[in-house]
Parts: sequence; C-alpha cells; structure tokens
Amino acid sequence: MKLQINDTFLKELPADPIKENTRRQVSEACYSFAEPTKTEFPEIVHFSFDVAKILGITEDEAKSEEFLKVFTGNQLIENTTPYAMCYGGHQFGHWAGQLGDGRAINLAEVSHNEKQWTLQLKGAGATPYSRTADGLAVLRSSVREYLCSEAMFHLGVPTTRALSLSLSGDQVMRDVLYNGNPAYEKGAIVCRVSPSFLRFGSYEVLSARQDHKTLKTLVDYTLKHLYPNCELNKAGYIQFFKEVSLKTLDMVIHWQRVGFVHGVMNTDNMSILGLTIDYGPYGWLEDYNKAWTPNTTDAEHKRYQFGKQSSIALWNLLKLANALYPLIEEAEPLEEILNDYKKLYAGKYLGMIKAKIGLEINDEGDLKLIEDLETVLGKTETDMTIFYRNLSNVSNDLVVPERDEVSFLDTVFDAFYKPEEVKGEVLFFWKDWFNSYLERLQKETKSDADRKLIMDKVNPKYVLRNYMSQVAIDAADKGDYSIIDELYQLLKQPYSEQEGSEKWFVKRPEWARTKVGCSMLSCSS
Repeated sequence: MKLQINDTFLKELPADPIKENTRRQVSEACYSFAEPTKTEFPEIVHFSFDVAKILGITEDEAKSEEFLKVFTGNQLIENTTPYAMCYGGHQFGHWAGQLGDGRAINLAEVSHNEKQWTLQLKGAGATPYSRTADGLAVLRSSVREYLCSEAMFHLGVPTTRALSLSLSGDQVMRDVLYNGNPAYEKGAIVCRVSPSFLRFGSYEVLSARQDHKTLKTLVDYTLKHLYPNCELNKAGYIQFFKEVSLKTLDMVIHWQRVGFVHGVMNTDNMSILGLTIDYGPYGWLEDYNKAWTPNTTDAEHKRYQFGKQSSIALWNLLKLANALYPLIEEAEPLEEILNDYKKLYAGKYLGMIKAKIGLEINDEGDLKLIEDLETVLGKTETDMTIFYRNLSNVSNDLVVPERDEVSFLDTVFDAFYKPEEVKGEVLFFWKDWFNSYLERLQKETKSDADRKLIMDKVNPKYVLRNYMSQVAIDAADKGDYSIIDELYQLLKQPYSEQEGSEKWFVKRPEWARTKVGCSMLSCSS
C-alpha cells in the first residue's frame, strides 16, 4: 500500500516521555506511544471499499496480505509510530479524571485528495490508558461498530467511518451482562477512520490539571488543522467554541431525525468535530418512547435517553466551555453561545420534524401539531421508522370517518406493535391528529407525489435496528459473514425502496424484545 503519511499530531503535540506500555497517569502530554498487540491467526471479515478509496487504498490493495497485517495490528505502516491519546471525561455526570484510549491505537494520519484522515484500531491491545482492562474487543461489539459507522454516514448523520472488521484469532473473556458470568468470545478489531479523534475530554483533562500550557498548544493545534478559519487568539477561541456547539447541535438533530440513541454521551465520547463517535451500547428507537435508553448501566436514571440527548449535549458543551475558560478568561461570550444553543435547538428541531411530516411553509399551529403527534405516538407502541416512512403515502384527500373505524390509518397501521389497542381513547387521539394534519396539508402547495419525494429523503426506510445486528452477530459467531455484507449493502441506500429487502422493513420481532443484544446492551466489549 502506498499511503501518504502526514502525522501532524505526533509532530506538533507533546508526547508522554515514558516509552514503556504500562498503565499510569500521563501528565503534560497529549498522547503516549503504544504498539498494537500481534495476533496469530488474524482474518479480515469485511472491509469498506468506499472508505478505502478516500484513503487512497485500491480494492486490490485491500485484499492483500499487507492490508490484513496492517489493519489487524501485525505490521506497522512504514515510517509511522502508533500512539494512544490522553483524555479525561465526565461519565454519567461525574468527573472521572484521566481515561484515554484504553483500547484504541492510532496507526497514522493519512493525506489523500487534500483531506487528512486518522487511522485507528479499536481492540488491538493494551495502552497506558487501559487501567485494569485488556485493551481488546469482541466480535459482537465490533460488528455493531463497523456496520453502524457506515450506516450513519449513508443516513447523512455526522460520524466517524470504519475501514475494516477483522477477527484477531484470539479468545477474549467478557461478562456480557456484568452479572458475574464471564465467558470467552471471539476477539475482533475495527479500523476506525476520522479527520480527528479529539474529544471534549482531550481538553478537559488538561484544564482540570491546570496544565494551561499544553491546553493552549492543543487548542492552537486544533484550530490550525480542524478550524482554520479561527484565529489563534482569544476571539478565535470563542469562535472555535461556537462552531463546536453548532456542529454538536447539528449532530444531535440528525440523531433525533433518524431515531438514534447514543447510549453513552459522556464527555470523552463527544467529538470536537461534532461527529458520532464510540459506538457502544447504542440503539435505534423502535416504539416511539422518548424516555428509552439502550444502556443497561443507565437503566435506572436514564440520563442518556432519546429525548434528553439535546440537553445532555448542552451540558457537555458547558464542560467544554469550562475547560477552555482559562484561555478566554471571560464567561459572558461562552454563556451567550450556550444560550444560543437552546434557542437554535428549538427552531431546528421544529424544522426537522416538519420536514419529516412533509410541511414546508410556516404556520402558527405547527408547534402544537407536532406536540400532539409526539403525544399520540406514545399512546400505544408505534414504530418510529415505519410510521414516518409510511406517512408519506397519506393522500391529501384522505377522509377521517366519524365512526369508530381504523381504515383511515391503513397507510401507517403496520407501525403499531399492538394494533388491537387502537380503539377508544387511542383511536380518538389518532382521529383528532389526522384531522388536524390533513387540514394543515391543505395549506401546502406540493402534490402528494412531490411531498412523498421530499419526505422519503429525510425518513429512512432502513436503519440498523439492534435485532438486525444481532442476527448478523449470531451468524458471524458460526463463521457466516454473509449477513454482515447483506446489511452493509442494504444500509448504503437507507432511503431507497430496494426491491427484495422488505424483510428488513419490519417492526422488531417479539423474540427480540428481551433477547440480549436486541433490546438493551452493556458497555462490555
């Protein structure tokens, strides 16, 4: 492989002077050197040619022995020095101190077509930040990360990418449910790709240690390479924070649009570029329950539930503002940006939902129409993806009967998990909302066909539901990787009808309601 290496992170930021790969606190440094652990029987399970192309890797090179060795950690790219990044973070609302790349190792930075990309292996062994863990990952979590990274990209959601999914050939001990029953699982490695893997916690840890010199060095580096329109002064730092807040807001709006729940919105899992990063116990909203979280660790307090993702992002931005404060020394401009976030979110959320239900012109009753919709969606279990996708088939001239009939709901009826509950009060609420919706559609100028085209571009038909990943994982555990490829290909066109793929456009099966990996997940990987 002929990769154009341009390791700015190593060249321009301070390194941990200790070279040994031992667990420790790392001070006055942004990274530590760490080489991947070599494996004996590695195997490439799948690779993304789309991602290979943006790195300048040809399809033939991606099928080579060199590709296998490099992206399973068994061979270093020529003239490169792997490293793990130092960062801290607030976890579930509490400062956790130093965290860092405990199971991620950056191989190199690659330039291609005037764009810069960092290559990172997840699950390739221990680093100085691994604490008591082994730095490895297992197949089930790696399949989920690999597929979801690419699925999110094709959905139009800001995200890191994934180049390859590999088996390490080793067995890894994990306790899936954290219930004292560990077992061996297949070890796996994902190569993640992003312009940068810097997180809010990268700045927090330096600020918390009052290492303002290194903090300034890191912020200046960030502006130089990732926010070049921001000057290297106090005004530029403020502008930088504003742009991060806008990117973060945009990311969360996209999450809400497609029904994605991150599950672990700790500040160490928040990208400084507003990218979805660290695909752990994430999930997709099945029934429209704004209080749902996929994370078993969060089951009691539901801090990271679907409906709170915007407010948590704002809380995380506040922590980033606190970290940057020593360089700015003014609270007012930072507070103004945080207040603007709240105002902007309300408007962007309204606009996003209006697009999902096919409304373009402004009307004073739109906010109530949307609030009423979210209320009625919660009256009985209603599949979010199927409801919004099928709503585009509703005709402007639909008539809601006065009698207790459900035929007017035919276009969206497949979205109900318990259709027998659509009666009485539930039916009354749906009739009331549809009457309001149809009346509102009369104010629009587009035809049914044109409205459908627009709605189908924002409402995906196919998303990576947890049970779909689990089907692929179960097959992969038996050595069958065909479903991984089937889902990978399906999710490259999430807004298209894709004849022959209707089996994936269905509600979560009943067997998946409580099955491990299909409803909620732990952080274990």
